[in-house]
Amino acid sequence: MERIPILRMGNLLLVTIQVDMHDKLALTLQDDLTAKIADLGAKGVLIDISSLEIVDSFIGRTLANIASMARVLDAQTVVVGMQPAVAITLVELGMSLPGIRTALNVESGMEYLQQTTSPDLSEEADVDRED
Repeated sequence: MERIPILRMGNLLLVTIQVDMHDKLALTLQDDLTAKIADLGAKGVLIDISSLEIVDSFIGRTLANIASMARVLDAQTVVVGMQPAVAITLVELGMSLPGIRTALNVESGMEYLQQTTSPDLSEEADVDRED
């Protein structure tokens, strides 16, 4: 069965979709990704869709579901690399992708996730100072 690889980078997960998404593959990704978030305690998920030329309503809804499930599991989701034609199609379909942050590329998406999922250094300093 075809699967999309999920890479771990510290407390973040990186998914790069390099094949055309069909409904069954999208559902498999949803199941695999939520299981991986729960197993590893990941705090962020970056999904690179730069290779996707078409995102239909089902794929868009599945991305929104992934973000909702990730949020319940205490992880943020960022989708990167959306092509202009895909953005236009999603707007025309009336899809808003709630709970999903977007970024232009992997670098800016990772930077956002690293900033928002890093532990607060001031809290760590307070813990270290306990006598």
